[in-house]
Amino acid sequence: MIDDLYSIEKSAYRDSVIHRLDARVKLLVALAGIVAIVAMPYSTKIYELGAVLFAFFLVLWACSRLSPAVYLRRLALILPFGIFLIGFQVFVKNPYYEVFHPVTTLPFGIEIYAESVEFASILLVKFIVSISFIILLSSTTKMQDLLEASGRLGLPREFTLPLGMMIRYIFVFADMFSKIRSAMATRCFDPLDRTLPYRYRLCQLGYTVGMIFIRSYEQGERTYTSMLCRGYGANACLHIGKKPLSAGEVSFFAGALTLIALSAVLIYLHP
Repeated sequence: MIDDLYSIEKSAYRDSVIHRLDARVKLLVALAGIVAIVAMPYSTKIYELGAVLFAFFLVLWACSRLSPAVYLRRLALILPFGIFLIGFQVFVKNPYYEVFHPVTTLPFGIEIYAESVEFASILLVKFIVSISFIILLSSTTKMQDLLEASGRLGLPREFTLPLGMMIRYIFVFADMFSKIRSAMATRCFDPLDRTLPYRYRLCQLGYTVGMIFIRSYEQGERTYTSMLCRGYGANACLHIGKKPLSAGEVSFFAGALTLIALSAVLIYLHP
């Protein structure tokens, strides 16, 4: 997971048309796509809207000049969490149907219903489209830019300052963890090495976790002391300067928002 953190931030530092867009535009477009697919009332029309939004996502991803392997790898990391919840729906009689037709019967009297399979597939479309826009946003926008964009959009300073500190501290912790992992590797210790006794491996991992907690606490104390020396207090805030949008960014935002809104409305109203 630490390596994935660095990989995500590394992708955000690349250069393309999408990377150069203002973070506010990308954030609002991603939110619009997620809201459109989630707000669509339950029906098979979600397949059509999902196809339109996913095609729009593919266009944006192609313009970002990122490899499809980047998207597939990150989707594969998140997909198991959604598949577990979505797959469970095929065994449940949901309230959207009055009649259920069993597809197959498993041991212990467990039945899979055709209507529940359809419901699970609709949830899967919503999940993939929403996650795709989040992956696009995180892969083309730096964390600090996202934070500043949220502040410019009206996020209170009580949130922006802690989030800014958290973003910085995540990478400090990642560097600390990398050093501990390198130290373990130089001592030829592998927690997955089955030739070592299980109790010994468990004991060493316990020492490692304790060391991480202690070093994190010490780092937190040093960070807080540094903040006090720089005038941090109850009224401190993260300075976010004004940044006007260019004509091209406004045009792209208006076009993207129109496409998403019209697609949702026309598909919903189509008989």
